[in-house]
Amino acid sequence: MENRPVGARQARELLRVAFGPSVVALVVIAAVTLLQLLIANSDMTGAFGAIASMWLGVHQVPVSIGGRELGAMPLLPVLMMVWGTARTTAAATSPYGSWFVTRWVVASALGGPLLIAAIALAVIHDAASVLTELQTPSALRAFGGVLAVHLIGAAIGVASRVGRRTVQTTRLPNWLPEAFRAAAAGVLALAGLCGVVTAASLVVHWSTMHELFAITDSVFGQFSLTVLSLLYLPNVVVGAAAVAVGSSAHIGLATFSSFTVLGGDVPALPILAAVPTPPLGPVWVALLIIAAASAVAVGQQVARRPAPIHVAAAKLVVASALAALTMALLGEAGGGRLGNFGEVGVDQTTFGPGVFLWFTVIGGLTVAMTGGIVRRPRPVRVAAPEPEPEPEPEPDLQPEPEREPEPEVDDADTGPIVDAPPEMRRGAPEPAAQPADVAHDPEEHFLTDDIADDVTDEGVTGHAGTGRAPTDDEPRRPAD
Repeated sequence: MENRPVGARQARELLRVAFGPSVVALVVIAAVTLLQLLIANSDMTGAFGAIASMWLGVHQVPVSIGGRELGAMPLLPVLMMVWGTARTTAAATSPYGSWFVTRWVVASALGGPLLIAAIALAVIHDAASVLTELQTPSALRAFGGVLAVHLIGAAIGVASRVGRRTVQTTRLPNWLPEAFRAAAAGVLALAGLCGVVTAASLVVHWSTMHELFAITDSVFGQFSLTVLSLLYLPNVVVGAAAVAVGSSAHIGLATFSSFTVLGGDVPALPILAAVPTPPLGPVWVALLIIAAASAVAVGQQVARRPAPIHVAAAKLVVASALAALTMALLGEAGGGRLGNFGEVGVDQTTFGPGVFLWFTVIGGLTVAMTGGIVRRPRPVRVAAPEPEPEPEPEPDLQPEPEREPEPEVDDADTGPIVDAPPEMRRGAPEPAAQPADVAHDPEEHFLTDDIADDVTDEGVTGHAGTGRAPTDDEPRRPAD
C-alpha cells in the first residue's frame, strides 16, 4: 500500500494519462529515426524535424516533403495510440468516482497531446528553415487530428469503466451496452476474416511478394520493408473489408472489387502483393461470404438476451450503425494522397452503407432464427375486488317484551273475526239433512212388528201411502 497522500497519487495518474502514450510514441519514433540516419551515414541535421513530423503522422496528419504529400498514413500506429490512451484513461477512472474527477481525467488525456502537438509544430517550423524540402503542416489539421485520436481513446477508456453506471442512472436504454458489444463483435469478425483472406492471398501471390522484396539487396532495407508492410497491414485489411461488403478500394487508377479489377500502378510495397490482379477469378466473389459471416456474429450477440421484437430491432440497428461508422472512420483514416500514385482509400459512398445493410439484413435473420425475439406477454386482466360484506349489526342484548299470542287466522279468511255458531264456521262439518217432520227421538227410528209389513221395495210406507211413519196423534193401522 502506498503511503503517498491522495492528491499526489491523483496528480501522478493525471500526468501518466496526459503524457504517457505520447511520450512512448515519441521515444519509439526517435529511436527509429536516429537508427535510419545512422545506417544511412547522414548527419543529424533536421532529425528533430523528422521526429516531430512522424509523431504528427501517427495522428493522421499529412507530411509534405519536397512538394509531395504523404497523406495515406499507416493505420497500425494510430490504432496503438488509441489503445494506449484508452488503457491509461481507464486505469485512472474509478467506476464509482465523481464526475468531477472523470472530467479531469478526460481533460488530461486531451491536454497533454495538444501541448506536444504545439511543440511539434514549432519544431517543424524551425527545421523547415534549414531543410527547405520539409514543409510545416496546417495547424488546424494538426490539432484536429491529435484531438480526434485522443478523444476517441479517452471515450473508449471512460466508457469501459462508467458506461453501465451511466446507463443505469440516465434515461438511456438498458440494452445499449449489448449493442456496443455486438458492434465490436461484427467489426472484429470482419477485420479478422479479411486478415485471413489477406494472408491467404499473400501465399498465392508469393512470387510477386518475393520480387518486391528483391528491390533492395541490404538486409536492413528488407527489414525496413517488412516493418513498413506490417504498419500498412490494417490499411490492406480495411480495403479487403470494402471489397467483401460489395464496395471497392482504389490505389490511384487501380480499382479492386469483388466483381471487377482495373489495373494501374501500385507502390512497390510487399504487403500490396495481396491485391487481386486482372483478370479477376470467380474465387474473389467468395469474399461476400465474409460479410455474411460477420453479420451472423452481430446477430448472435444481439440474440444473447432475447427481447421483444422492437427492442431486438433497435439493438440490431444501433449495432449495425456503430459498426458501419467504425469501418467508415477506419477507411477515412487509412486513405489519403500517396505522392505520385494519387488518392488511396475506399469508396465511402458504398462502404458504410454496405456494412450497415449486411449487418442489418443477415443479422436480423440470425436473430430471428436463433430465438432472439420473444413475444410480449399478454396483459392479464385483474378482476375487480369484490366489495367487502357489511358488518352485521351487533345483537341487542336487552330482552324483548313478551307478546300476547295472536289468534290463529285462516289464510283464506280475510274478513273480520266474529262469534258464529259452530255450524256456520268455515271448515266445520255440516249436519246431515233431516226431514222436517221427523222427530228427534231415536226410538222412532226403530221398526216394530206392527209396521214391518209396510216396508216394501220402494221404501217405508206410512200412513195412507205417504211414506212416513204415523205420529202419536194419528191412529195406527192395525196389523193384518
